[in-house]
Parts: sequence; C-alpha cells; structure tokens
Amino acid sequence: MKVLGFYSELCSSSPEATNSIRSFVADAPQPNESGIASYLRSGHTLFASMGIVDDVLGSGENIMGGGSLFTDGEWVWRGDLWFYVSRHHVALPDEFRAKVESLGFAVPSVEQERLLVLTDELQTLRAGKRK
Repeated sequence: MKVLGFYSELCSSSPEATNSIRSFVADAPQPNESGIASYLRSGHTLFASMGIVDDVLGSGENIMGGGSLFTDGEWVWRGDLWFYVSRHHVALPDEFRAKVESLGFAVPSVEQERLLVLTDELQTLRAGKRK
C-alpha cells in the first residue's frame, strides 16, 4: 500500500503525514491535472466520511467528504486530494502520475478482498501510531 496526500495539515495524527502540503503547491496547473483529479474522485471507497473539511490553504472553500479514503488497489488517498490538485495545483509523485496516465485516467476494478486487505493495513498503521 502506498499513501498519497496525507499531508501534515490534513491529518496530523496519521503516521503517514510527514510533509506539508505547502511544499507541493505549484503556481500553474500540472500536466493532465483535470484527468488526475477525476481519477482521484473515482477511486474505490475504503472509508466514507460525511463531514465537511475546510481548505487548509485558505481559499475559504469547504470540501464535502474530505476525510474519506479512496484507493485504486495500490495507492490510498484522502477524499479531498482531488480538490487540492484542481484548486491549488498540488504536484503528486511521478510514480503515481505515470500510473494514472498509463491507465487512461480510469481507476481499475479492484476485488473486494483487496479492498479489505487495504482497510486492515490502514487500521494496523493507525493502531501503531496510537501505541
């Protein structure tokens, strides 16, 4: 499992949150930004949050379900990552971008068993943080 978009401002209690989102904000749109944002919105749900989160970069906008977690079977990301990619041009790792582009910006199907494994891995990761 690879994590994406777990920035310190968004999830300070997560062990994956080691970098500031501000370090990844670009001045201009990234290549294929809209396709990547669409991919992020289309991921398989691992955890659904009905709450609304504020834009930590100060636009004053709110993101519904921002605390949700999505996956493509390999990567796991927060539900608000698409917003930061679209609104603030947050740059994502080349490895992730290349995968998304190679899939034609379409999230692949993922078997239920794999989704359960990823959910268990996330819970184990979070439990390790609390110890």
